[in-house]
Amino acid sequence: MRFSGPFSAALLLVASSSMSFASPEALKALDPDKDGTIDLAEAQAGATKVFAKLDPDKDGTLDAKELDGRLDEAALKAADPDNDGTLDPEEYAAVVEAKFKAADPDNDGTIDANELPSSDGAELLKLIYE
Repeated sequence: MRFSGPFSAALLLVASSSMSFASPEALKALDPDKDGTIDLAEAQAGATKVFAKLDPDKDGTLDAKELDGRLDEAALKAADPDNDGTLDPEEYAAVVEAKFKAADPDNDGTIDANELPSSDGAELLKLIYE
C-alpha cells in the first residue's frame, strides 16, 4: 500500500514526533547509571524535572494549560482524585508510575530501548523527558 498527499505527510509527522521522544538521547539522559534501561526511580527523577519546567508560576500544581497536551482531558480527570483541576507532584508521580507500568510489558521493572519506542513508551516520555 502506498500513501500520498496530505495523509502521507501527516503519517510522517506523527511517526517522526514519536521517534524523537524515543531517541537514544532520551534513554541516555534518563539513565544516569548507564545500564541501558530506565527504572521507576529514574523515571520519577525525570518527572520531577519536567514537572518543575511545566510549572512556571511555581504554585506546585499543573493545570491542563501547563500540561500542554501531555495528558488529555479524560486522563487529567482520572489522575486528579481531589477534583481540583490540577495535578500536584504526588498525583503527577502516580500518573508516571501508571504509564511506566504500561510501558513495561515484560514486567521486569525497567524500560529498555526496545520498549521505549512503543506508544506506551512515548506516553511515558512526554511526562519524564523534556
